[in-house]
Amino acid sequence: MKVIPTLVAAGALALVGTSLCHAASLDLNLSGDAVQFEANVEVASGIQLGAGVLDSDYRGDATVWHGQLLGVERTRDYEIGVGARWTQVDSDFGDGGGLGLGGYGYAYLPQAPAVSLGGYGFYTPGVVTSRDLDDAFEYGVRARYAVTSNVDAYLGYRRFRADFDRPGIGTRTLDSGVHGGVRLVF
Repeated sequence: MKVIPTLVAAGALALVGTSLCHAASLDLNLSGDAVQFEANVEVASGIQLGAGVLDSDYRGDATVWHGQLLGVERTRDYEIGVGARWTQVDSDFGDGGGLGLGGYGYAYLPQAPAVSLGGYGFYTPGVVTSRDLDDAFEYGVRARYAVTSNVDAYLGYRRFRADFDRPGIGTRTLDSGVHGGVRLVF
């Protein structure tokens, strides 16, 4: 896992940029096979810009970068975001990138307002991909608990699958499994 210095640099840049933004978050999660870091900033009311990296050793080495632009809405009952994401894959099975659509959604439990349940999904179809990547699909579910007003701890499940245009490769799962994480909200 060679991306740890990159994660630290990305986190520092995100912290510097938060002074210019309405809201921001930093998210780090770990599993037995992977580490993922994501930073998001709300650049205008209801518009979120974000980037992240997933480094996984699940059945081979894969690094997946993404940048996204989402429309977001938050209330005390729910949190939702929908938009576009560029995904770039560098793996033992193939390399390439593409533009996809998707989003996330979480609902806060009325009986336990510190708890939220939800998930996310992004699909990148073959019509907008490059190099070896034919299409990709990432999805996950999470149960979050607000430890403090600006710190969430969570448990989740993630799966990232990609189809490659290389002979004998086809569709491969680049990451799959349970992970734990922490999200800081500014």
